[in-house]
Amino acid sequence: MDDRYDIAIIGSGVAGLSAAVNSKIRNKNIIVFGNENLSNKLNMAPRINNYLGFYNIKGSDLKDKVKNHIDSMGISITYERINAVYAMGNYFVMSVNQKNYESRALVIATGVQSVNLLRGEQEFLGRGVGYCATCDAPLYRGRVVTIVGYNKEAEKEANFVGELASKLYYVPMYNKDLKLNNNIEIVLDKPVEIVGNNKVEKLVLKHREINTDGVFILKDSIAPDQLVPGIELDGGHIKVDANMKTNIRGCYAAGDCAGKPYQYMKAAGQGQIAALSAVSYIDSLQK
Repeated sequence: MDDRYDIAIIGSGVAGLSAAVNSKIRNKNIIVFGNENLSNKLNMAPRINNYLGFYNIKGSDLKDKVKNHIDSMGISITYERINAVYAMGNYFVMSVNQKNYESRALVIATGVQSVNLLRGEQEFLGRGVGYCATCDAPLYRGRVVTIVGYNKEAEKEANFVGELASKLYYVPMYNKDLKLNNNIEIVLDKPVEIVGNNKVEKLVLKHREINTDGVFILKDSIAPDQLVPGIELDGGHIKVDANMKTNIRGCYAAGDCAGKPYQYMKAAGQGQIAALSAVSYIDSLQK
């Protein structure tokens, strides 16, 4: 493996960073995966009135305080998206494109998806639908590929896949200047459904259809049961007990992904509990 840690934390929102702070306090070697904005949800909140001690504060101001806190503790964010997590018994392997990270415990704090699944997305998962274009790109050498991108990071994967595919369509789901290679066809339309027989054959959009051998959907986060195979859900959220423990040994979840209410105070508390539980679990392995 490339890197080994005591605790890996997926998510850089309030829950994830609360878990990071409490893990660091207990001298654990941690890695936090997230994005440069830390928490888009927090950054866009106009006012927060129910976070104890920070009455009537702007979300962006609270985010700055959180950033100062983790910076003062030497906690950094790894700006990489985890594509898959594999439970290996006493440790976890996290896949990021062609690189792997390893940890003894895992805290999932990915929030909730704000994007609904496309019709056919789940049905054709593994049969032409994927979430990591660079991972599976060699399988589509000389074939037609379509990428539905929800962020700027998706453009990097598109440029890589475009070097292998015979034809690449890129469907951007955001309004920013695109930096794509000239051989990539940009499709400004809304995807509706993925169709086919035993495998993907076509992406249906609102105003047109694309015949394609594969569809990669590159979002900010992946649904928990697709990110961590075998994890148990309850109504779309990760099922946890009072200690934020999931059904997978050594795996904990906190924040919005662990259920309602979607509140910052609750996320911070659950992040702390998840971290303390993960620390106790690691300590038990050493006895």
